[in-house]
Amino acid sequence: QVQLVESGGGLVQAGDSLRLSCTASGLTVRNYGMGWFRQAPGKEREFVVYVSRSGGITLYADSVKGRFSISRDNIKNMVYLQMNNLKPEDTAVYYCAAKTGIASRSSSDYDYWGQGTQVTVSS
Repeated sequence: QVQLVESGGGLVQAGDSLRLSCTASGLTVRNYGMGWFRQAPGKEREFVVYVSRSGGITLYADSVKGRFSISRDNIKNMVYLQMNNLKPEDTAVYYCAAKTGIASRSSSDYDYWGQGTQVTVSS
């Protein structure tokens, strides 16, 4: 049974940093492209960042470019999202997701999802 479990969310102030973690079980992270998505209240789920199996390809949403970074630890079977200079508009539930095949920003292309972790940024 595949499980992706996000952690590390919380309430922070604008300008602060957070690191989200995604722990995988029943799935070997090195065999999958990994992504982070987010969903704010009343909005659709949106793409945040993707990293390929090899780590050689990364895609970022324009809204987080230069502030967020994704990394993976294939030994620990984990993926991380480092978020710096957080803004109130970054407030959302953040989801970790895994996919096979080519890089994608589309949530419908992802095979496995975590349950999400809340990030709230106060102004």
